[in-house]
Amino acid sequence: QVQLVESGGGLVQAGGSLRLSCAASGRTSSSYAMGWFRQAPGKEREFVGAISWSGGSRYTADSMKERITISRDRAKNTAHLQMNSLKFEDTAVYYCAADPFWPLRAPELIDVWGQGTQVTVSS
Repeated sequence: QVQLVESGGGLVQAGGSLRLSCAASGRTSSSYAMGWFRQAPGKEREFVGAISWSGGSRYTADSMKERITISRDRAKNTAHLQMNSLKFEDTAVYYCAADPFWPLRAPELIDVWGQGTQVTVSS
């Protein structure tokens, strides 16, 4: 069973940066692709970006690709989401997901999720 633990959320002023981390554990977790989604109040869960199990491939949402970087530390089995130039509309709960498929499947098909971490951007 793969488990994910997220960290790094918080309150930041508009224009600031945050780095979220997602630590994976479990026997097969290193072979899973990892991704990030976010959900703002009253809105559906939205894809942010994903990285393959090797870290060699990644893709991000067009709306954010100029402001985010996704990386993976395979030795620590941890994925990171670096977000820069944050905007008020980036406020959401950010979820890490792990999926044995690449590219990631739709969120309703993904079984492994982190607990979520709140990101609040003040204007």
